[in-house]
Amino acid sequence: MGKVIAVANQKGGVGKTTTCVNLAASLAATKRKVLLIDLDPQGNATMGSGVDKYEVENTAYELLVEEKNFDEIVIKNTAGKYDLIASNGDVTAAEIKLMEFFAREIRLRNALAPIKDQYDYIFIDCPPSLNMLTVNAMSAADSVLVPMQCEYYALEGLTALIDTITKLAAMVNPGLGIEGILRTMYDPRNRLSNDVSDQLKQHFGDKVYRTVIPRNVRLAEAPSFGAPAMYYDKSSAGAKAYLALAGEMIRRSEQQTQAKQA
Repeated sequence: MGKVIAVANQKGGVGKTTTCVNLAASLAATKRKVLLIDLDPQGNATMGSGVDKYEVENTAYELLVEEKNFDEIVIKNTAGKYDLIASNGDVTAAEIKLMEFFAREIRLRNALAPIKDQYDYIFIDCPPSLNMLTVNAMSAADSVLVPMQCEYYALEGLTALIDTITKLAAMVNPGLGIEGILRTMYDPRNRLSNDVSDQLKQHFGDKVYRTVIPRNVRLAEAPSFGAPAMYYDKSSAGAKAYLALAGEMIRRSEQQTQAKQA
């Protein structure tokens, strides 16, 4: 059974899409079967996967609103070697249309149920706001991965996000919890970054990934070439960091499985 992970933070510009694209590619490189669902109407994860958002016929809109067959919508084997459900401006309309439906919070969960066991990991790139698309993502997810910068305002945003996760768990998804907290755009020379990092480890313990994602120009450049960083410049610090994160996630997953069996 695949693990469904929503990548979310109500604060924009923290590296959600960069994390989705590069982590999906890194896990796919380890022979895991990976699906990335772009739920952000900006379609950045779609473009970063080497797919032109202006050319795609079927997007997350067709999955959520029109309930089209998954096989009609999925784009197989993108530039990152993972499968993709694309997004573009049409997905903005999905949020409005969803308000008309009964059980609108679990449309994505129901859509993924038949195909969940075809993948090892399913990542959902959420919009940078708490709207019906984000609620659908968290209702469908087993857990939430939170990318965040180590700065003061990010801590405030994290508090709000955890409150949201707690409320959604109480209402629509009792099993929902935090998969992990990922420190992005990290600069170890910055005293504030180190202070916030220490606070995170103090409050969240092993939920904070040991891997940190550095500030890296190659990570910023790669989307304009329509490829994850590991296929743009595999020797870059950013590409290596996401490969390390993939390894850490796999080890955590194996440890959790062993603990359950024990």
